Parts: sequence; structure tokens; C-alpha cells
Amino acid sequence: MELGISTFGELQPDGTAGKAINAQKRVQELLEEVKLADEVGLDVFAFGEHHRPDFVISAPEIMMAATAAITKNIKLSSSVTVLSSADPVRTFQNFATVDLISNGRAEIIAGRGSFIESYPLFGYNLHDYDELFAEKLGLFMQINEEEMVTWKGKHRASIVNRGVYPRPAQQAIPIWIGVGGTPASAQRAGKLNLPMAIAILGSPPEQFVPFVELYRKSATDAGHDASKLQLAISSQFYVAEDSQKAADEFYPSYEMLMNRVGKDRGWSPMTRQQYEYLRSDGPLVVGDPQQAIDKIMHQYELFHNTRFLAQLVTGAISHKQILKTIELFGTKIAPVIRKEIG
Repeated sequence: MELGISTFGELQPDGTAGKAINAQKRVQELLEEVKLADEVGLDVFAFGEHHRPDFVISAPEIMMAATAAITKNIKLSSSVTVLSSADPVRTFQNFATVDLISNGRAEIIAGRGSFIESYPLFGYNLHDYDELFAEKLGLFMQINEEEMVTWKGKHRASIVNRGVYPRPAQQAIPIWIGVGGTPASAQRAGKLNLPMAIAILGSPPEQFVPFVELYRKSATDAGHDASKLQLAISSQFYVAEDSQKAADEFYPSYEMLMNRVGKDRGWSPMTRQQYEYLRSDGPLVVGDPQQAIDKIMHQYELFHNTRFLAQLVTGAISHKQILKTIELFGTKIAPVIRKEIG
């Protein structure tokens, strides 16, 4: 199983049209975090796309390119690229360029987006939410497989026998489908024989077992070998040497994030009691290294996933603490999991 990290690059908004000091600092911190993740032997680092003042990453490919130049082995991915509101041609060119810079380490996790800010920002209608993704995913997959492209769709100008360049160092860019729990998304990923990445953030992992079974069944029904499918599980993550210390340090940031997002979505305010339940019986991987190992292994027993992505939540947590979490993940947690799985 590959072990990696995902981030959305949370920050305190600068609230200014110029001299974005907080954003500049956060980007520099992210570069350090990826460099350390590579040094401690983690397998993947993924950047999530948002178009909000409280997240600094709106263009994952740019962050991937910057980190490609300062790392050696770690795979670099988006998590996710909101392909529905992007141009598949330009997106492919960007990822292919990152692949060339990184000597073949670029991947994409494509999704429709759990936030909708990019749709009005780039002039798309939310009524076309699913149709946009299906069409643009199809075009991206075609470009990935064919140098010369002829294509016609509804939401983009047609392409007639045009080459798309540059081509990547790899034979093709690995394409994952990022999902949140909609059955149709699992069916689509399985039917297309594409790797699937699930974000398990608020519900017990056990609830997603039928979802993963549907993914594999859909692949089998479409004539694919389900045993070869790749599956990633992503859960929010924070570790420290001491369990209680980790819980106390992480809670203020987690509460801040969940209440900020929850305000937009009509959720009830987060409580410490809910938080402790999510730590013990839910998907939160928060505690000491052994607790993290137990949680990740429990997910593996449920899903037989081929990748685990630790979603970092920063907020009130210092950069120094995040670096320590990454160090513990790479040096104390990853070796045990790799040994247990074999």
C-alpha cells in the first residue's frame, strides 16, 4: 500500500488585493512539507484545488511543478482537480509538463468538486454538474491515450485532428477519480476501469464497504479485472508522540475547519464529544503513531485499498508541528504498515 499526504493549503486569508503575506508564507511552508515527505520516504503528496479565501491552492499543477524540482522520488498528484470547470486540453498540457519536470511522477485525481465556487468563477452552470464532468473526463482520457485528437462535445469547441503537446514522460498520466460517496461515481470509476480515491471524513469507514463493493462489481460487469483496481482512502490526520497531546493540539483546528465549512452547508456546530467519537469510532486518524497504525490497518482490512492519503488540517497548528507529523508518518508509521502488509 502506498502511503501519502494530501492538503488543501489552509491559511488565514490576507484580505488584500496585494502583498499576500499569509499566502506567501503558506506556499513556502508547503514546499518544505513536500520536501520532508520525500526525504522520509512517503510515496505520494497531493494538492487539492479550491477557490476560496481560506485555501491557498487554486492551481495544483503549479504547486506540483514547484515541488517536482525539489524532490526526487515522491509521486505528485492533485486531490482533486475540478475537471468539470477546467479545460481538459490545457489541464493535460499542465500535468504533462509536471511529468516532464518530475521525470514521470505526475498523477491527477479528477473530480466534480465538493465545493462549487469554480463553476460561476469560470462561467459554468451548476445544472450541468454531472454532464460537464462526464464529457470532460472523456476528453481528458482520449488526449491521454492519443497524440492526435478528433473530438466533439456539448460544452467545449470541437477538436479536429489536432495534436496535444507536450506528451508526458510516462506512457500516460495516471488518472484517478475522486469521489465522496455517490453510488453513480463508484459505478462510473469501475466501468471506466479507473483507480478511485474516496474521502472518508465524517462517517464510520464501515459505511463505505458497500460503496467499494459496488465499484469493484461495476468493473467486473464491464469486463475488467477488479483484482487489479487501485483504491485510495483519504482521512484527516494528525499524530504526535503522545495521544492526548495530539488530540488536544488538533481539535482547535478541526473545530475551526468543520464549523467554517458547516456554516455554508447548514451543519450543527462541532463539539468535543463528536470529535472524540470520530477519533475512536470514526475516520479521524488522530493520536499517537500506534493509534494511527491501527486506524490505517483497520481501513485496509475493510477495503484492501492500495493507497492511504493522510489529509492534513493546519489552521491553528504550527508549521513545526505539521513537519513533526510528517516525520512521524514517514519514520514511525509507514515502516510498520509496509511490514504488516508485506
